[in-house]
Amino acid sequence: MSRVAVLDDWQGVARSSTDWSSLESIAEVVFFEQAFQDEDDAVSQLAEFDVILSMRERTPMPASFLRRLPKLRMLGITGTKNASLDVAACTAQGVVVSYTVGGRGSEAATAELALGLLLSAARAIPSADRNMRNGHFQDGLPVGMSLSGKTIGLVGLGHLGSHMARYCRALNMHVIAWSQNLTQQTADAAGATLVSKDELFSRSDAISIHLVLSDRSRGLIAAEDLARMKHGAILINTSRGPIVEEKALIQAVESGRIFAALDVYDREPLPVSHPLRALPNTVLTPHLGYGVYETWTEFYGQSIENAVAFLKGSPLRVSNPETLVMGK
Repeated sequence: MSRVAVLDDWQGVARSSTDWSSLESIAEVVFFEQAFQDEDDAVSQLAEFDVILSMRERTPMPASFLRRLPKLRMLGITGTKNASLDVAACTAQGVVVSYTVGGRGSEAATAELALGLLLSAARAIPSADRNMRNGHFQDGLPVGMSLSGKTIGLVGLGHLGSHMARYCRALNMHVIAWSQNLTQQTADAAGATLVSKDELFSRSDAISIHLVLSDRSRGLIAAEDLARMKHGAILINTSRGPIVEEKALIQAVESGRIFAALDVYDREPLPVSHPLRALPNTVLTPHLGYGVYETWTEFYGQSIENAVAFLKGSPLRVSNPETLVMGK
């Protein structure tokens, strides 16, 4: 019987999100709820699997990793792209890559979390909750900031950034935006004012990042950008950790100059000893952006369809159709 690995189910929600019986009737399905320590650990645990169903980019899958899995025949990804997967290496090994479609709901979910982080940071909601649970009341809490009339700077104004722009306009915030490809027409359509990068970082009371991680966006926000931020301004990141230079971010937060509200990190899961965990002027969530019930149902439902179709000889949603010819 074929063996199927379901990776990185960190919240333990995969099995309850949908009906796995169609796949479990033809294959042994094993759920992995813990992150792998490194590539060697991943290889040692996955070497005997024919099919891997991955979750976004949680487990990197470069060529060096794939070459060490000679039994692998099919790899499922959630979404249409996975920046941590070497599709060419899959093709060279004859490994079929199948993807899932849709996901507009997860865009709204990520933007909603960005709004939640903004509100949490502005009104010290996590600290207030801790106070109440520890028997205190208002004593020791920082004074909050009203968002009405303040300026939100959006780095990126695609689908997610446009959602955030609408939410912030509803709060009566002034919305400014910048990205490397942002046009006046797109900014106008989102109800935002197009500004330069320098102006965005110096004018904004809060900044929210909504970019895809790429070679061009990696390290895009550097020490000089953070230095331009107002004292007490909030930096929100629900996109990808490496878009912001981590060392510079830690220094800016440690100095007390800015407040960081983060859902994403350079390394995930975030190490227990990471300095961000100990800093008071932060709100931290464990990469929850897209992780809502609607997303899990869609991702896992289609992943099952892809695996069943492959095992029955009729692969679906194939990213590298060359492998289908190779297999004949």
